[in-house]
Amino acid sequence: MRHAKQMFPMLACKDDLRKISDLRLPPNWYPEARSIQRKIIFHSGPTNSGKTYHAIQRYLAAKSGVYCGPLKLLAHEIFEKSNNAGVLCDLVTGEERVVTDPDGKPAAHVACTVEMCSVNSPYEVAVIDEIQMIKDPARGWAWTRALLGLCAKEIHLCGEAAAIDIVTELMYTTGEEVEVRKYERLTPITVLNHALESLDNLRPGDCIVCFSKNDIYTVSRQIEARGLQSAVIYGSLPPGTKLAQAKKFNDPDDPCKILVATDAIGMGLNLSIKRIIFNSLIKPSINEKGEKEIEPISTSQALQISGRAGRFSSKFKEGEVTTMYPEDLKLLKEILNRPVEPIEAAGLHPTADQIEMFAYHLPDTTLANLIDIFVDFSQVDGQYFVCNMDDFKFSADLIQHIPLSLRVRYVFCTAPINKKQPFVCSSLLQYSRNEPLTFSWLRRYARWPLQPPKNIKDLVELEAIHDVLDLYLWLSYRFVDMFPDTILVRELQKELDGIIQKGVHSITKLIRMSESQRMLNLNTSPAGKQGLPGAAKSTSPDTAEAQALEAAVVEGLASKSLASRLVRQGRLTPYMLKQLRKEWLKQQSEEEQDRPQDSGPKGRLRSRRRNDPEAN
Repeated sequence: MRHAKQMFPMLACKDDLRKISDLRLPPNWYPEARSIQRKIIFHSGPTNSGKTYHAIQRYLAAKSGVYCGPLKLLAHEIFEKSNNAGVLCDLVTGEERVVTDPDGKPAAHVACTVEMCSVNSPYEVAVIDEIQMIKDPARGWAWTRALLGLCAKEIHLCGEAAAIDIVTELMYTTGEEVEVRKYERLTPITVLNHALESLDNLRPGDCIVCFSKNDIYTVSRQIEARGLQSAVIYGSLPPGTKLAQAKKFNDPDDPCKILVATDAIGMGLNLSIKRIIFNSLIKPSINEKGEKEIEPISTSQALQISGRAGRFSSKFKEGEVTTMYPEDLKLLKEILNRPVEPIEAAGLHPTADQIEMFAYHLPDTTLANLIDIFVDFSQVDGQYFVCNMDDFKFSADLIQHIPLSLRVRYVFCTAPINKKQPFVCSSLLQYSRNEPLTFSWLRRYARWPLQPPKNIKDLVELEAIHDVLDLYLWLSYRFVDMFPDTILVRELQKELDGIIQKGVHSITKLIRMSESQRMLNLNTSPAGKQGLPGAAKSTSPDTAEAQALEAAVVEGLASKSLASRLVRQGRLTPYMLKQLRKEWLKQQSEEEQDRPQDSGPKGRLRSRRRNDPEAN
């Protein structure tokens, strides 16, 4: 037992740890909200049904209010709408604070991202948008916290009908009743009986939905090859660039009439879409256990994306939905016809106080291990689940060797980072150093000034730098002394946003340049020395001629050859060059076979040369 307690110190205090990690009564965490009798109104309906509009009207009419949205874009939209309507409103997101009063006095209304809402400030009206995200494996805890903790006389929830049951159950435990108001879609939407099949069949107002960046690049490239222009929107683009691309697509005078996007269009952007076309129905996702799943999109996701077609406020009053390929159309209809499964549980997240109490009992345990032990010991009832904390633990392991207090370490681990970007991860390490990080240091670190992207790789690097600036701003509101140059960094970020916008505006040109460079690098890469990428060694009798052709193609690509120009212009791709090579060799082989055999000296010499390429 002594050995066991040495190896597993939690055994010596397991009863205390169980009490600390008891998550069975979350409503009790918010005594201020429990001290008032709140009125809960659930605005339920599909996309484009006016549910959020009605909730916002009540928010604007109130003496004080808070709007909690899932995205910075939505918080910005309500912030602008409120101030344009003459209702002074402040903006609070993870990376930004905007106070409208010239003297710095807080306004009575606040538009914020849901993670940033205050559960201590009193309001007359609160609006929680997209309440169905209470089930999100990573962010669901923020909606649970807002629902249980906001101190508002009226709380207006907007979202899918699937969330009605779980909200009613949670409010039953607080002694509050839920009034449900149901809305129908304002404009009709039709699932077509035929797939698009070819990009030649695109029409103005079409939006092709992809679930990966590579698919976006491929489809954009193919659209441009047909003489059409397309806008692109995907998750890792800065908000300003997304809005610029949306404006370009919506502008009736702009020649860009096609949109290629991920499911990032599902929330937060007003788009004039006539027809949604699913390029695929398979989307990678992470479940509550942190496991990667690749399966068809859910009914909820399909409805959310499809609902972007035929918006009431756009020029297209009727929407259409289909797929790119005929074999997907039947599955899409099945998905859309399924009833949306009711949400069964709401997300929870351990607080910094709970983790600190754990650390008191386990002082020599790393933060990542504290989280693992907390999750193992935690007790939740059937209405809740503990959110996936893999990203938190990733950051905890990353900065474990840096001497920081537990509270500071906890805050750094809640910072939103893209762990797939090495530069962003290394920036978290740089930022966690216990010394002020100035504007001049950040410029050097980001290698400023930056140039417009010349290819896709450059664009991805610029997106990563934008995330690094975002991270600086996020931390600057938590550690003011360590990150003092917020205003200067924000200006720098706006400048970078403009550079990225220029790159995305000509994204098909970047894709062409990326393809050209891959081809031009063939003669220096190991694969280039062996031939074109993916090309198998020739099995035809004329091996020498095949090698000579390959060498000529590679040499031509490295120079100002016709092939080089065609690749740069996007008229040829590496795959097309490979196919042309195969056809040319086949034709040469057939011509050789059709020639009459010459038994004279010249014929024997030709035969010898075919069999022995080194013969002179």
